[in-house]
Amino acid sequence: MAQITAALVKELRERTGAGMMDCKKALTAVEGDMDKAIDFLREKGLAAAAKKAGRIAAEGVVGYALSEDGKVGCIVEINCETDFVAKTDGFKELVAKVANHIIATKPADVEALLASDIEGQTVEALVTASVAKIGEKISVRRFALYEAPEGLVAAYIHGGGKIGVLVEMKGGNAELGKDIAMQVAAANPSYLERSQVPAAELEHEKEVLSEQARNEGKPEKIIEKMVLGRINKYYKEVCLVDQEFVKDPDQTIAKLLKANGAEVLAFARFQLGEGIEKKQEDFAAEVMSQIKG
Repeated sequence: MAQITAALVKELRERTGAGMMDCKKALTAVEGDMDKAIDFLREKGLAAAAKKAGRIAAEGVVGYALSEDGKVGCIVEINCETDFVAKTDGFKELVAKVANHIIATKPADVEALLASDIEGQTVEALVTASVAKIGEKISVRRFALYEAPEGLVAAYIHGGGKIGVLVEMKGGNAELGKDIAMQVAAANPSYLERSQVPAAELEHEKEVLSEQARNEGKPEKIIEKMVLGRINKYYKEVCLVDQEFVKDPDQTIAKLLKANGAEVLAFARFQLGEGIEKKQEDFAAEVMSQIKG
């Protein structure tokens, strides 16, 4: 029997748009023959999503799930092509189903998630079936999963799934967790605390601030002190614990946490479609090409 290599599975997946596990099964069934495997998938109706594979899916929903005890939680971004589909009950049900599956099975990454079993099929097969049903490209883009044995996991979804935040805490309570998650959603910190800011990034910021001060005509002897003050302001922008609490700007997040005997261990913030290049439609050019054609 022919060896079914990862490269062979990858090639079939790229050529048909079918799921990874379905491609592996097809190749196994036809003993590695690529052309027969393509026919096999077409016959089973599993290559129906191939035409949609090249489309850009930048809409969708960031959803979440929490365990009953609040110790395990996740946020997940699932993309589709249009905002219209993202708002349908069918798409929302898919997101909720996948989110609950994540906290139940705790997969290591998206690849493991897609290969895991859900209701007698893989998650990837579930998504592929949804593509055929809904008629748009759908992709599970990313997820974050936290466990908090000594505290809780809090989640917050803003704008109907446009922004999702997950916070892992030690101590605290659900109300504080939601406040911190809302803070992350609103203020968008890059890091939890100062020690997490990369040295190269900090050095770059100091150079920029020093040059700013020189351009303002400040003497060299006071530039260092000025930069120090401005760096503290920079920390307030990028570090969660240094930020002013949006509900009460008179106290920082660090003070809020201390007053409640709590500590934030980690956070994740997903903004829907961030980093995905959306296709810009030129309708005028499209009409002109049809006229000329």
